[in-house]
Amino acid sequence: MIETLIEIVRTFAAHWFFGFQEELIRYLVAAAGVTAIFWLARRYIAARRIQQRVATMADRRREIFQSIRTVAIFPFVGLLTVAAVGLGLGQVDFGPPDPLILIIQVVVIILAHDTYFYWMHRMLHLRAMFRRAHAAHHNSRTPTSWAAYSFAPIESVTEALFGPIILIAMSWIVPIYPIAGLFFAAHQMLRNVLGHSGHELAWSGFTRSRWTGWLTTTTHHDLHHSEGRYNFGIYFTWWDRMMGTEHPRYHEKFEAVVSRGKTSTDPVTA
Repeated sequence: MIETLIEIVRTFAAHWFFGFQEELIRYLVAAAGVTAIFWLARRYIAARRIQQRVATMADRRREIFQSIRTVAIFPFVGLLTVAAVGLGLGQVDFGPPDPLILIIQVVVIILAHDTYFYWMHRMLHLRAMFRRAHAAHHNSRTPTSWAAYSFAPIESVTEALFGPIILIAMSWIVPIYPIAGLFFAAHQMLRNVLGHSGHELAWSGFTRSRWTGWLTTTTHHDLHHSEGRYNFGIYFTWWDRMMGTEHPRYHEKFEAVVSRGKTSTDPVTA
């Protein structure tokens, strides 16, 4: 009995350590990579900085510490995914992926996560939840790419719960390819890091175009950090528009940033 328990603990510890390593590498590569690229291109993108305020080193240290704590929490919730597979609730296909099914799976996961994130995010902004679960993230009033995972423990858990939920839900239809999860994780991290980068790289007209207006921008999420009451979506603007939570001056403030290189418009402020 004791030997069995020891083996179970070893198995789960191995899964946790692997998940921690994988998530930490993804976070560090994305956050450090974007930070380095933006630093090298600082002369060319200075006019695209959204806020006048500049994040301090103390801000960055807090964001990194909280993000690493989140990276350590994620694999504990990820153990639910391991348990779901072990119990047969989640189905994983380790065979060669069918390209069409793989693309469909990635798209479905991204769409599902956008919906999950919007409503989870709205929940975290409820008065009963905000101070305990979400205020830590909003300490980054002027966020940097290091803030991608700068969450309180409660938010870390709610963010991570999407993994086992989507695995179990999709397994009712078709087993998930592991590489679909990797593609989703890469997309999620890149969009997250860019969304907190504080610089708007999109072009004028982006937010009103029929081809791109449904995508969120860095300005979209930056306004959420500076004002808090609007723009709860992560990838797409659909839910904010349908629920009336898009910032009423979002398009105006976006254009003020992207046109700054051509005009003397002041930086967007809170």
